[in-house]
Amino acid sequence: MKDKNYFNASRRRFIRNSAIVGSSFFIVPRHVLGRGFVAPSDKLNIAGIGVGGKGESDLMEFAKSPNVNIIALCDVDDRQGAKSKKNFPNAKYYKDFREMLKKEKNNIDACSISTPDHTHAVATLAAMQLGKHVYTQKPLTHDIYEARILSEAAKKYKVVTQMGNQGGSGDGVRLAKEMYMAGMIGDVYEAHAWTNRPVWPQGIPTPTGKFEIPSELDWNLWLGTAKQIDYNPAYLPFNWRGWWAFGTGALGDMACHIMDPIYRILPIDYPDSAECSVSNVWKDMWAEGNFIESCPPSSIIHLNYPRKDGKGNIKVSWHDGGLLPARPDELLPGEDFGNWDGGVLFIGTKGKLLADCYGANPRLLPTKLMKEKIMPKPTLKRVPEGHYIQWVNACIAGYGNGETSSPFEYAGPFTESILMGNLAIRSWMMQNPNLKGWGDKYLGRKKLLWDAKNMKITNFDEANQFVKRQYREGWSLEL
Repeated sequence: MKDKNYFNASRRRFIRNSAIVGSSFFIVPRHVLGRGFVAPSDKLNIAGIGVGGKGESDLMEFAKSPNVNIIALCDVDDRQGAKSKKNFPNAKYYKDFREMLKKEKNNIDACSISTPDHTHAVATLAAMQLGKHVYTQKPLTHDIYEARILSEAAKKYKVVTQMGNQGGSGDGVRLAKEMYMAGMIGDVYEAHAWTNRPVWPQGIPTPTGKFEIPSELDWNLWLGTAKQIDYNPAYLPFNWRGWWAFGTGALGDMACHIMDPIYRILPIDYPDSAECSVSNVWKDMWAEGNFIESCPPSSIIHLNYPRKDGKGNIKVSWHDGGLLPARPDELLPGEDFGNWDGGVLFIGTKGKLLADCYGANPRLLPTKLMKEKIMPKPTLKRVPEGHYIQWVNACIAGYGNGETSSPFEYAGPFTESILMGNLAIRSWMMQNPNLKGWGDKYLGRKKLLWDAKNMKITNFDEANQFVKRQYREGWSLEL
């Protein structure tokens, strides 16, 4: 009997070879085809890891395709998983994704990962190593090192990948890029992005007190890679985003949406420096102290990018917590500066371009130019099926035959770039541990110099501890 790797062929080769056998119909089990391939006679069998909240809505989006089966669900908290269990009553339910992958490895084709940020990388890599296609929510990872590993894993394991920044498949970012390529704003030398986040507590003291762990929750599994701490209801199900141990703050939550047009349109990859300003004001109250385990309530981050074409640098600034860049003079007083969730502004040698969150509604400034100028003809492929179904279709087509908007080859470096901002924030907090008064928020900041190839800060070694976390015993991330 031939080794099953003999049958590890692409969809096209399978169809071609089956035609030679004859016209009779037969079904090939998925495990015979090998890693990363879906049998043409099958639907795409998806498992969800983290199926409450955003994970729940993600699965519902995938299920809109007639070619999808949701066959397995995993969540460490039965309360969070309840709606998905109701939505997909025939799916098997697990609490530990490692157990699920082990038991269902011959049945699963792909995984949707929507856990808290600190578990993204280990769950995603575990699925990829079994040859499963992966859709991982933004930010792709918690740490820069994790993003680099997943980028390398995408090449090694040859599975279809997609990060969950839905705007990357939108028409807006494609129109904005066509406007840029047509030279309508010239060479961009500065860009700004901003958000209304955080809308959860940040810049607050570490929770204290003893609480009984709910019977529905496996607290040990929820902690995952993070250090062992006592259960506290302040962390979940949503507010984990504001704690460095689990989340990545306002930047991690929204920059993958709002900065995507910057990274997708401009000739940049990795920044060579980062600096920031941080405020400890939360809900109009001064926080007496620097609570280093909690992300700050607001920040401004400046990233310097060398252009890939060698023609100078592009300065990119991020603003959160209600802080905004200067309103452009070309924008009329009654016109919106982005939308409620945020926006992005490109400043070029010939003009300015403004877009909303997700890169939506790109417009030249002043906006009257949108009627006076002739817009470029569409040259970039649109994604009418949307971000979710695009990934589904690419998985069914097989690695190398389909296309996704945010494959890890793109999403990994993009995520690294974003997380450089958090490296600057945590470095700032380390340098200013004893904030006491209102004026302390204006303390000076250190510019971090970044060696992207080696993932290393070259002028402040203490900050390098945030490039790669130390996982709790029993957890690792190895290709």
